[in-house]
Amino acid sequence: MIRFALRRAAAGLLFVIVVGLSAFVLTHLAPGDATMELKLAGASDETIRAERARLGLDQPLTTQIARWGRGIVAGDLGMSSQFRRPVGELVMERAGETALLASAALVLATLVGIPLGVISGATPRHWIARVTEPVSLLLLSCPPLVFSLLLLFLAATTGWLPMTPGTLILPTLALALPLAASLERLQAQAVRDVVSAPDLVAAAARGIPRARLIWVHAARQSLRPVLGIYGIVIGTLFGGSLVVEMVTAWPGLGRLMYDALRGRDIDLVAGCALAGAVFLAAGNLIADLLRAVVDPRAREHA
Repeated sequence: MIRFALRRAAAGLLFVIVVGLSAFVLTHLAPGDATMELKLAGASDETIRAERARLGLDQPLTTQIARWGRGIVAGDLGMSSQFRRPVGELVMERAGETALLASAALVLATLVGIPLGVISGATPRHWIARVTEPVSLLLLSCPPLVFSLLLLFLAATTGWLPMTPGTLILPTLALALPLAASLERLQAQAVRDVVSAPDLVAAAARGIPRARLIWVHAARQSLRPVLGIYGIVIGTLFGGSLVVEMVTAWPGLGRLMYDALRGRDIDLVAGCALAGAVFLAAGNLIADLLRAVVDPRAREHA
């Protein structure tokens, strides 16, 4: 188990490095740089050259990459050219907000999606299953932007949801409900596959109550494939949070990434990408470890 965890952690570290480096290079190669606003404001060439020298943008790309790499090793993500603050401080502040939003959405989606999936998979003719299936399909087919706007419209017209900027309820629902629908569909299919397994048929023949059979034995066995995609689920959360944060005015990492890209703030873009990669790698590692605990065969094939 320790070797398995170390291999997964090493793969996650490599992923984080590649993502951060790619974001740094691609932002550098994109048209424009952090002095674009000075150019648009009509600043003199001397002023622009001085600003480029201050930011290190006049150096070769390899030199800038080496500087960024040395900073990462030393725990320094650089200085934001847009906010004039250390990138590490900015990223930590916004990453905490995004982690709070993503955690709330993940917990809510799990508490809603998994039980509904068990019901839909074990009793497909139950009224809850009949209602859940079309609602899940509708939520899965709705893009995050459209769903966020629909929730905003609902909140504005009915007053059922608070719209104050910084309130957690609206962005959490915007992220959690489509994710809950995805988990419900996966869990329902997994339960359908498990309930006909020989060991559960034998357990039913021994007189084990159906409720215990479904909610203990079938639910536990059906979690294996669901846990296997939890890393992807966490990645989906952080990908979808960009749109949700923009629409609902949530001050998270997605909004900071947007501002950094708009201002061609290379160090800040790389720092945001690095933080997002850390979250994704950690999510994958946790999902792999949970799957290895539930199903020891996962360690053998890793």
